[in-house]
Amino acid sequence: MDFKMNEKGFETTFEYGTLQISGDAEYGFRPFQLLVSSVAVCSGGVLRKVLERMRLPYENIDVTAKVTRDENEANRVSDIHLHFVIKGNELPHEKVEKALVVTRKNCSMVQSVKDSINITESFEIQA
Repeated sequence: MDFKMNEKGFETTFEYGTLQISGDAEYGFRPFQLLVSSVAVCSGGVLRKVLERMRLPYENIDVTAKVTRDENEANRVSDIHLHFVIKGNELPHEKVEKALVVTRKNCSMVQSVKDSINITESFEIQA
């Protein structure tokens, strides 16, 4: 990936568009937003695959990320809590818990930051 400086931050171009990145939310995605998005979406995508492999039918997965930043350490991301809302009929709670354990182990983004960012998960099942 190549990043080019512009007036308000940086940008990079992919086959599906240009990504604007800036420390100021008025001019693009903030770097911490991209970091948290990577962890959340990677986790959601892996969970989707795990549920399919376990043959657990679901209709939808929504992920909410709650972020804690440490002002005393350059405002770094210290904690990310991911809450999954899984829509599906008759999903066994215990099997979804197991699916999340497998998800954590197989999400490349979680594995990349696990020693520096505390990642926690919770979930609810909606019929």
